[in-house]
Amino acid sequence: MKHTTQIALTLALSLTLITTTAQAQRQVSFAHAASEQSHAGSGYRAFAEKLNELSDGAFNVRENCCGSLGGERDMIEGLQIGSVDLVFTSTGPLGNFIEDVYAFDLPFLFQNYDHAYAVLDGPIGQEMLEKMSEVDLVGLAWGDNGFRHLTNSRNAVRSPSDLEGMTIRTMENRIHIEAFRSLGARPTPMPFPEVFTALQQGAVDGQENPLSLIVATRFYEAQDHLSLTGHVYSPAILLASPIFWSSLSEEEQGWFREAAQAAAEATREHIQRLEADGVELLENEGVNVVTDIDIEPFQERMDPAYQLYADRYGDELLERIRNFEY
Repeated sequence: MKHTTQIALTLALSLTLITTTAQAQRQVSFAHAASEQSHAGSGYRAFAEKLNELSDGAFNVRENCCGSLGGERDMIEGLQIGSVDLVFTSTGPLGNFIEDVYAFDLPFLFQNYDHAYAVLDGPIGQEMLEKMSEVDLVGLAWGDNGFRHLTNSRNAVRSPSDLEGMTIRTMENRIHIEAFRSLGARPTPMPFPEVFTALQQGAVDGQENPLSLIVATRFYEAQDHLSLTGHVYSPAILLASPIFWSSLSEEEQGWFREAAQAAAEATREHIQRLEADGVELLENEGVNVVTDIDIEPFQERMDPAYQLYADRYGDELLERIRNFEY
């Protein structure tokens, strides 16, 4: 009887310690629109691991993936009102809040990954992170989505004429909408969580995304053709809610910034892995991959998107990006 009582007391003490530890941890929500297996999922895991290491387990970071909190624009608005703490998002919808960000989404602006990373990690990227405070957001770090490519269920696309009349899902981004309209397509903006169903049901013919998302979201189950256009480099950004951020001490904010850098690096590593083997994976899934594309006609036809940006916001930032040495 005495032994049984000791066991019961030990179990009760253990449960009390577990409960106390759980209560002591601060809960942090980390939201993104992609799947757990995506680059965004890799970023979340790297962030949580680094923060746990730096804070000695003081924070419990919960992943809200697959658009469970809505589309990217919804999640950004959630940051502003404090309903979510951290959001990893593409820059596409962010232009609705910070118009200068539209520059990053212009077609054929970045020459390659090295150019993009140098711009984002340098003074231009830092200035843009600081601008987030103007719209009640905290910019922490630039991650990666990769160069965007085109998929569709109708026909192989090698030239702009192959896109004539095709309905293409785009992000809720006026620059992208104008760019695809100039190609003769019918751009159809919609939140990312709705895209797979729209493709399956034939509501749209195609979509454009980096290989990382095409693979992770299994778009190949609803799309027969992939064209490696690389028409836009798509940065990602890790943002924090200013309401949550102000609740952190200066030391804690330092931990979060360091964890954000770990997340950014993890997304870039994930993207580079898929750039190396994603095409083969898609071909094995029966996708017709078009690589012999003459990019120049796409560049010429998408030029109105540059004019749209330059006419509204000026071209100083564009010239800084184009001429940035790396």
